[in-house]
Amino acid sequence: MSAGFKDHFSNKAAAYAAHRPTYPPALAAFLAEISPGRACAWDCGCGSGQLSVLLAPHFARVIGTDASKQQVERAKPHPRVSYLCAPAEESGLPAQSCDLIVAAQAAHWFDLDRFYREARRVGRPGTAIALVSYGVFQIDAAIDPMIAKFYAGTLAPYWPPERRHVESGYRTLPFPFPELAPPAFEITVDWNFLDLLGYITTWSAVAALERAGGHAAFAAFQDELMRAWGNPETKRTVRWPIALRAGHIGARAP
Repeated sequence: MSAGFKDHFSNKAAAYAAHRPTYPPALAAFLAEISPGRACAWDCGCGSGQLSVLLAPHFARVIGTDASKQQVERAKPHPRVSYLCAPAEESGLPAQSCDLIVAAQAAHWFDLDRFYREARRVGRPGTAIALVSYGVFQIDAAIDPMIAKFYAGTLAPYWPPERRHVESGYRTLPFPFPELAPPAFEITVDWNFLDLLGYITTWSAVAALERAGGHAAFAAFQDELMRAWGNPETKRTVRWPIALRAGHIGARAP
């Protein structure tokens, strides 16, 4: 584990694996389409492998790496996916071994200068590189305002500063590669009340709120949300617009 690794998720690894949404297959297909080959994809900061397994049908091999040992241990198995505990900045992968390098909901935690240097080392000439993120979900006019109030009000003091990059769709992050104009993608799931609540508990700010003794504040939010939801078994469509920055790495490392 790198000295600079900001570990907000190891103690939530089980919840992360159970409650984080899966990316749309069309996103994986697009990433494969822009890759110069299909031999190997590197999913950096893979968490519990939500994107890794979606890339597997498109590549002979997918390597998922994460600095959190607990996350890697919970990662979804697939015969074409290998998981390694390694930081983004020091993957240990062979030079010029990957056709795709992607970081999904993870790049805002990286030392980007070092990560991009590692990406240039690991990528083949013309390798595709992509940063994927998604922000606050949307449901409907009854639920969205109370989520916004909780997210931007109650949790405001507890979000790590890196969260601002997610809110900007990663436009505040440097991306020193010729950039493509990707199509629009969206994560869509049909969840009941407990599904949604489980996902919210994976937020780093919720964990910080709990550590600060904010159990009553979270309980009050949960009760308000439950009243608005109605029957907890009722399923509602939850949507996250995906922000995607994608391009290609040149043949020469800096």
